[in-house]
Amino acid sequence: MEIQNLNMYQRLRDFNVPAVVLDEIFANADDLSTMTESWQSLGKEGLNDDEVAESIAKVIIDELGDEFIQSLPADDTEK
Repeated sequence: MEIQNLNMYQRLRDFNVPAVVLDEIFANADDLSTMTESWQSLGKEGLNDDEVAESIAKVIIDELGDEFIQSLPADDTEK
């Protein structure tokens, strides 16, 4: 995994995005490209990497919904 991608992955995990979800995003070239573009766009708006990760994590978690998050094994939803 490239350093930039690893940075995004780790920061999103820090904001409680489940690894199983991130694995799916990072395995799909289109999804990864979309997220990378969003990450860079938010960075150009002046947000630092933690602020970008927090913003993107919120979108991912909101899209997944509480039922999906609660259906994951406990060890995958922990930091």
